Amino acid sequence: MRLPEQYDCFKEIWAIDFEFNDVDGNRPHVVCLVARELRTGRLVRLFEDNVGPLPPYSCGPESLVVAYFATAELDCHLSLGWPLPLNVLDLYVEFRALRNGLPNGPGGRGLLGALIHFGLDHIRADAKDHWRELIIAGGSFDAQQRQGILDYCQTDVDALASLLPKMADSIDLPQALYRGQYMAATSRMQHAGVPIDVEAFKRLQTYWSDIRLDLINRIDTAGVFEGESFRQTRFVDYLMKEDIPWPRLPSGILDLKTETFRAMAKLYPQIAPLHELRHTLSQMRQIKLAVGHDGRNRCLISPFGASTSRNTPQASRFIFGPSAWLRSLIKPRPNAGIAYLDWSQQEIAIAAALSGDENMIEAYDSGDFYLSFAKQAGAVPSWGTKASHKRERDLYKTCALGVQYGLQEQSLALRLELPVVYARQLLQAHKRTYAQFWRWQDQVADAAFLKLKIKSVFGWPLTISSQANPRSVRNFPMQANGAEMLRLATIALQQAGITVCAPVHDAVLIEAPLDQFDETVAQAKLVMEKASLAITNGKVKVRVDADVVKWPERYVDERGWRMWSVVDELTGQLSGNNPAGQ
Repeated sequence: MRLPEQYDCFKEIWAIDFEFNDVDGNRPHVVCLVARELRTGRLVRLFEDNVGPLPPYSCGPESLVVAYFATAELDCHLSLGWPLPLNVLDLYVEFRALRNGLPNGPGGRGLLGALIHFGLDHIRADAKDHWRELIIAGGSFDAQQRQGILDYCQTDVDALASLLPKMADSIDLPQALYRGQYMAATSRMQHAGVPIDVEAFKRLQTYWSDIRLDLINRIDTAGVFEGESFRQTRFVDYLMKEDIPWPRLPSGILDLKTETFRAMAKLYPQIAPLHELRHTLSQMRQIKLAVGHDGRNRCLISPFGASTSRNTPQASRFIFGPSAWLRSLIKPRPNAGIAYLDWSQQEIAIAAALSGDENMIEAYDSGDFYLSFAKQAGAVPSWGTKASHKRERDLYKTCALGVQYGLQEQSLALRLELPVVYARQLLQAHKRTYAQFWRWQDQVADAAFLKLKIKSVFGWPLTISSQANPRSVRNFPMQANGAEMLRLATIALQQAGITVCAPVHDAVLIEAPLDQFDETVAQAKLVMEKASLAITNGKVKVRVDADVVKWPERYVDERGWRMWSVVDELTGQLSGNNPAGQ
């Protein structure tokens, strides 16, 4: 096998594949392993009873391990107590990068899709299904089945051996190895899992069908629901009674998207409980959280799943996926604590740094970007505070966030509940105050549409068409580089010996023993701030906020604490137990 010279630094290149079965929320149980050294052709085939305490291939600095969606293989490493390879090349991630923004071909993004794309032989999908079903079923396997499973596993290894030479020239190896590091970091997060209050979770599962109806009766005082169904006609009557002007679609019907509901709930607090109720019922017909036998939530995090390279976890199975109130099931283990660490106004900080807009950098560094924006625009005197000029700050906050989300003046006016002319004036104030930012965004969009490609700071690419949404293109640097910041921080946190339980958009959840907890949280904040400087080229240190929970307390998301309180009370009543409490 011939590969480009950049691969010559590795003495061995191993293609690996595991077959395993697992139950939702539990760590994988390894069934077999097949590995091939790609230069010599050496082949290793091991069934579970022949797997030893160490990998049958080198995981050191002079070896490269090649896989497809490597988190699965690396999670198997961890379940076996094996060390993780130092150098991982994930052909799924690189195929994803190669095709990012382009339509999926036959076979999609999986190994089958990559093989079809490059015109390589592949096993039939129905044949794969047969063996996967057998493996997932588990149990003991006879000699013929063992041979068949190993043969099936080897087809993926052989596929990797044929795929790598086809892809090698298009791969930027240093960037690919960095992305492989994050796949390893992801496997560690999936392996760790998020600690869950198991007793509260079991009660919730048992009584959820009854709780849903009780929630509606308790919260829907306006009578908008009929049974468990949200009725638009009843909602219209409620809006008229409350004199709430609701956004409409071009067709004239109410805009009932979740984003619209969320925005309107901020403007009209009486809407907030109804919004949370509607959101909860739509997302959680059943409680599908994946909780293992050890009481920890684990699910597929799916790194690089979004076009911006953000993670795309299995929403219904991930504790941070469904409604915010459900996160109160998170509870540290005895004598341990957890901390939710998030970058404050991450996307604004990234925009300020990458654009080089000194006014925006100054406003972010002030500690209150929105108040500083109002001052810079001349709407608030220099001595003004958040308390003395709350309305002005709120208006300029909505404007700044509207720019971030690509809102036009009409949409902004709806959010502000003000005439369009006022929204236009606010947007013009933003453009005057942060003129360099707007010039930079124009340059980013112009370059992207000229090349039909745009990249993050660390090289994550997106192919666009000439008909791409300009707002999405303009927002790509903030989203993609936010993802880079998270990856960099997660890797660095784990290298510092800190347990990361989960990634959450612009945040991470960490865990530590109580006797080391405060020190660990302080260290983690420094690591995350340092990671932010690498993305902003040292121009902006993105602040890190910490929401700290120590056993026996539980995690509470402020957006969902009211709903949790109601659910907790109802669960306690139905079960005859005291509520779980805060």
